[in-house]
Amino acid sequence: MTIGITCYPTFGGSGVVATELGKALAARGHTVHFIAYALPLRLEHVAQNLTFHEVRVNTYPLFEYPPYALALASKMIDVATHDGLDLLHVHYAIPHATSAVLAQQILRSKGVEIPVVTTLHGTDITLVGKDPSFKPVVEHAIDASDGVTAVSDWLRRETYASFDVSREIEVIPNFVDTERFQRQPKDHFKQAIAPDGERLLVHVSNFRRVKRTGDVVDVFARLHAEGAWPEGDPRHGEAGGVKLLMVGDGPERAAAEARAREAGVWGEVRFIGKQEPVEEILSIADLFLMPSGSETFGLAALEAMACGVPVVSSDIGGLPELNVEGVTGFLRPLGDIDGMTAAAREILSHPALHARMAAAARERAVTEFEIDRIVPRYEAHYARLVAGGVAV
Repeated sequence: MTIGITCYPTFGGSGVVATELGKALAARGHTVHFIAYALPLRLEHVAQNLTFHEVRVNTYPLFEYPPYALALASKMIDVATHDGLDLLHVHYAIPHATSAVLAQQILRSKGVEIPVVTTLHGTDITLVGKDPSFKPVVEHAIDASDGVTAVSDWLRRETYASFDVSREIEVIPNFVDTERFQRQPKDHFKQAIAPDGERLLVHVSNFRRVKRTGDVVDVFARLHAEGAWPEGDPRHGEAGGVKLLMVGDGPERAAAEARAREAGVWGEVRFIGKQEPVEEILSIADLFLMPSGSETFGLAALEAMACGVPVVSSDIGGLPELNVEGVTGFLRPLGDIDGMTAAAREILSHPALHARMAAAARERAVTEFEIDRIVPRYEAHYARLVAGGVAV
């Protein structure tokens, strides 16, 4: 099958999932064409069956804003016409689904029929889509798509609750390559960051406000002040015992850095920007923090779990479908800094509990979200549409 994939080529989860899906499909013998304004972040190497098509937007004095959605639709038509696409799979409703639906209508007028699959990832529904100026467009894009998927059951319910749509939505969760994301021997790396045996906390995000990176710093600062040395360590009960790595970049980074200085833990926190391969960092982590204010699934947490890292997260959105309370980590109410701090200390200061949760996190990633379990569900979805059936 020849598949066109469009996504945001950024550090966010939707772009990562779309890119990893395309790579997996290509490895399984499909021909994949990525159509986006820039090379997707994880499409770093030339690979068999993979092609990237850049969407260029020309600027004209008449346009105050470049018409990207129209340029994207035109590029979709071009690729479909010249590369023989069987299907368009777009990730994120705005503007990708609207562009795909427009491209489909124009192709249909030329006698070419190509199904459109739209995958909903989160803020396209929970934030952007609810804007009154976009809502009718989102509703049309969903209902006009031939197949619609959502990355969590929570997002599926939220879509039906927030929009007047009749299209059936299939839940296909995010996934992880557990061969790539697994614990690796990086003791020298950890020694350089935590030379005195401190436990290492990690946060990975695009540093948008919804990720609440300030909460990450606040939890860490309290944990450091109250101490997180494990039981059996002669320093147990003393302050310290933890370090923090902040991975990623975005508009809230400066505020998070300022928070670390104000809290007096600047010397214990490292902001290291966007990192690939991120699995090398997760391999040395002892705990993953995700206090997000909105999280449809929590891909970064899943990648941490695959590396055997327990998770302390907020209990919103799709996170309870991933992080099992008391098994793979702990869930706490949004903004509950005290609760998250206590949960983190409970895991870090009790080696037996940490080992049990680390093993459970890895096991859940392998048994429920392994890439080879999830990608065939997309293939089946595609096959029903291309055959002229209904993808439900």
